[in-house]
Amino acid sequence: MSRLVNVTIDDSGLPAPTPEIEQERRVAIFDLTEDNSFGIAGHDGPLHLLLAIRERRLVFDITTPEGAKVAEFHLSLGPFRQVVKDYFQICESYFDAVKKLPPSQIETIDMARRGIHMEGARVLQERLDGKAEVDIDTARRLFTLICVLHFGG
Repeated sequence: MSRLVNVTIDDSGLPAPTPEIEQERRVAIFDLTEDNSFGIAGHDGPLHLLLAIRERRLVFDITTPEGAKVAEFHLSLGPFRQVVKDYFQICESYFDAVKKLPPSQIETIDMARRGIHMEGARVLQERLDGKAEVDIDTARRLFTLICVLHFGG
């Protein structure tokens, strides 16, 4: 299967991310380029991904390292809205908990956070069905980047 060797987020026109969001973005991109499974039917080899929100749609613009277009698809943001909202709410609770709650309560909130994150990854896999093949770990990291774009949009 092909793999992503470069991931870029087009956040032009979006507000500047907070330091926490910027850190999440850097980690997700690093993790993605280190280990991912992202395949496009009929293409074998390394891929570059530009992820953006344009005209209220999530855009996956996929090229070869030389810049040749491999695929581009636009996904409705609707199926992601609730899970992204839930994810941001649980993350806020988690960050608050880290400051003032005992480890057992923090762990409970973190388990819920991971569950919602996994739900977002599954939604992404469903939305990409027939367009791109991604494993669950790749979908999780891409979902993090979708959240980063939602934060700015």
